[in-house]
Amino acid sequence: MKASRRPKHHPDGVDAHRAKHLSLETRQILTDDGVAGVLVNDSESPLAWLARRKGRDGRSMISPHQFIAGEKLRADFTRGNMSPRMTANWSAPSRGSGSSPGEMTDMMVTSRQRVGQALDACGPEFSGLLMDICCFLRGLEDVERERGWPARSAKIVLQLGLDRLARHYGFAAEVRGPAAKVRTWLAEDVAFES
Repeated sequence: MKASRRPKHHPDGVDAHRAKHLSLETRQILTDDGVAGVLVNDSESPLAWLARRKGRDGRSMISPHQFIAGEKLRADFTRGNMSPRMTANWSAPSRGSGSSPGEMTDMMVTSRQRVGQALDACGPEFSGLLMDICCFLRGLEDVERERGWPARSAKIVLQLGLDRLARHYGFAAEVRGPAAKVRTWLAEDVAFES
């Protein structure tokens, strides 16, 4: 008779076989109740992949403030229960999709409002890309192919969108070089005679 082996578990409750195939890290996040430690699968998020990868200059492909801004948007998206359903909800009446106002919690409502405000602040130029990559976890290559963009262009547009998102959230951007001086073109007012 063969003895059954119980699967070993990761310290945070994930079974050892599954943990081998994940990139699990414990991170500190800021919640309404203070700082909390959470287990994060870094291989799940395109932003985490970009934050870990280094460019030719040795710097991360996205900066820490860009990563935090994107993850904050994703957290609000998740708390707002805004992900599309992948299965049928047999307990819900058949008169439409989504949660009815009576079923939504205050946290869901405020999270959805924060997502809307963040996307409004980023503008229509960046909001779709931020939703695709930060919230729906789509890869950069998929976005480029779908939108007909040149290769490696989504990363640059994403960086611009994440900068705008970080500014909306009030995260300080890293300083690169000395502050720019104000330059103006001042010309004498010239009256044209006709």
